[in-house]
Amino acid sequence: MKIKGTIVVIVLLAAAFLVYNSAYTVDETQQVVITQFGRIIGEPKKEPGLKFKIPFIQKANYFAKNLLDWDGDPGQIPTFDKTYIWVDTFARWKITDPVKFFQTVNNRFNAIGKLNDIIDPAVRNFITSHKLIEAVRKSDRELDRSEVGVEDSERTYYAVTTGREKITQGILTQAQPKLAPFGIELVDVKIKRINYVEEVRKSVYGRMIAERKQIAEKFRSEGKGEAQKILGEKERDLQEIQSEAYRKAQETKGKADAQATIIYADAYGVDPEFYSFVQTLEVYTESMGENNTLILSTDSEFLKYLKEYPD
Repeated sequence: MKIKGTIVVIVLLAAAFLVYNSAYTVDETQQVVITQFGRIIGEPKKEPGLKFKIPFIQKANYFAKNLLDWDGDPGQIPTFDKTYIWVDTFARWKITDPVKFFQTVNNRFNAIGKLNDIIDPAVRNFITSHKLIEAVRKSDRELDRSEVGVEDSERTYYAVTTGREKITQGILTQAQPKLAPFGIELVDVKIKRINYVEEVRKSVYGRMIAERKQIAEKFRSEGKGEAQKILGEKERDLQEIQSEAYRKAQETKGKADAQATIIYADAYGVDPEFYSFVQTLEVYTESMGENNTLILSTDSEFLKYLKEYPD
């Protein structure tokens, strides 16, 4: 009985081992190619679920079914107008025919090499066939720079006939047929970044700095002009205020002098002789001093009051 029990256990273990090695699962992101001694057997398994194969003889080769990424190496490329730029691109691809993929590139590492060999030349071909502005912009929309001090007449216009989107679409169209024999579908290609090479970048930065200095100088000039205008208006307003104040002061003074004259006339009209006497005394006070010398005749009218009042 013990021997029979041992045999049953061994058989069950062997059966479990065989079942374990014959069963495999496929999830939603995978597709499987079954090979037997290196040869492909049957159709690829693309539907998710539990599958079976002959254990030890057949092998399940897994390949991704979802989108995969490709990130190109940035490279220096001359544009059609002889401007050297650094171009960094990326792409999305997927395995549409796992059988062809297995027979040609076999694995993802080799597939990346094929993508490098096909996409990079396509990128270089399209960049060198178009001007820099075509790779940077997608339309000939007006560049409104009025917010940085550039007038309408100074706005910059560019004639963009192809544009960045059409360039990337052209790269995709050129590269896709070359990847189809490998069971690969190129879904999308985009330019991640475009930058000038170091020498051109310095020149561009120099132009940008000069332009900003020119705009700053324009602002400063306009500010100085506005300041002079404000100062001029201030001086004009000040002159108007002073002129008006002087006019009113003179007018008030004239009225006061006239009123004083009338009062003096009324006061001195009561006794003209006394008025003459007072005025003459004032003249004596102003004309006669320690440092003044007068030579007058004895019958001078100027000495009338001195002769009349000798004491």
